[in-house]
Amino acid sequence: MKTRILESIDQCPPSLWDSLFESKYPFLRHSFLSLLESSGSVCAETGWTPKHLLLESNDKIIAAMPLYLKHHSWGEYVFDHSWADAYAQHGVPYYPKLISAIPFTPSTGPRIGILPNIDSQLVAKKILASIRLLAEECGASGWHLLFPQHELAQTLVPELAMQRTGVQYHWHNDHYVNFDDFIGTLTSRKRKNLLKERRLANEQLHITRLVGAEITPIWWEFMHAMYQQTYSKRNGTNGYLTKDFFQNLGNAIGNQAMMCVAEGRDEKAGEKVAAALFFFDNNNLYGRYWGCQKEFEFLHFELCYHQGIEFAIEKNLFCFDAGAQGEHKISRGFKPVEVHSSHWIRHSGFAEAIQKFLDQEDKHTKDYIAHASKRLPYKKAL
Repeated sequence: MKTRILESIDQCPPSLWDSLFESKYPFLRHSFLSLLESSGSVCAETGWTPKHLLLESNDKIIAAMPLYLKHHSWGEYVFDHSWADAYAQHGVPYYPKLISAIPFTPSTGPRIGILPNIDSQLVAKKILASIRLLAEECGASGWHLLFPQHELAQTLVPELAMQRTGVQYHWHNDHYVNFDDFIGTLTSRKRKNLLKERRLANEQLHITRLVGAEITPIWWEFMHAMYQQTYSKRNGTNGYLTKDFFQNLGNAIGNQAMMCVAEGRDEKAGEKVAAALFFFDNNNLYGRYWGCQKEFEFLHFELCYHQGIEFAIEKNLFCFDAGAQGEHKISRGFKPVEVHSSHWIRHSGFAEAIQKFLDQEDKHTKDYIAHASKRLPYKKAL
């Protein structure tokens, strides 16, 4: 087996890359990764240098993995700033580092694409050996695999990488017929509160969902403006994704995009107020970005959660991943679930210290999930 390192995803033909990933997972599509690069959202200047890995056998590409050389820890959502601080305190460089992840996208999904009938264990060992060599060549402190599917984290990489457990909040579709069927499983108080929130939000604004080509260029432009505004409100900085990214996202992702939009009513009919952007595949809905021009009571909950749940039920999607963090999602039926990452650290001393940290963190995370699960709003445990 031979390894090839790509300085751009466009050095791999789109059909070849996509054929290696037997999944409709939208964020690993060649068109999505290519747009991240061509739009200037992902490049050396933003601290994300593409180093995508291809594995070749008998002059045939048999496997691939997204890979980046990072000079910071922003846009990852698996936080290792304390590790970087510890390195700095000892005068050891933590950056650059290698990561296999979807930039700015804390959504669990495939991370290694392998052709059918190829030994996945053998492929994983070769890829990890190649990453070690690349880390030495680049002076990288290690390699980090972020938000892989559980099977990959548990079966392919544990021998060579430490495991980390985090928590997110996901809604699961228990074969609901419609939204009323879902809320019928909630306790009386929670059900009344949720219905009140939905009623008030929809009385104030005209709310609708747009899918695929229904999302016009004007709405994409508005979504970019709201995305940037949300970042500005939170921390006074610009968002990671450029205007070019949003302007071309509809073409890149096709019918796997859904945008929930809110407009004014009566004399303010047609006035754009807010938007929330989602992606979906055959099984999952992924909530990504949102923003509003004006504040309205319960608008965020309606656009980002309730509309997403309703859409997932209509499309018979199994899971709704509404993004990182957000303990308030529990009261709306989102369960705390484990998410995973894997970490290989070159420096043996730091690796030992980080492993101890991860062991303690893992216990706290599992205890938190058990405690938080008791606060779910369902009449009985699902």
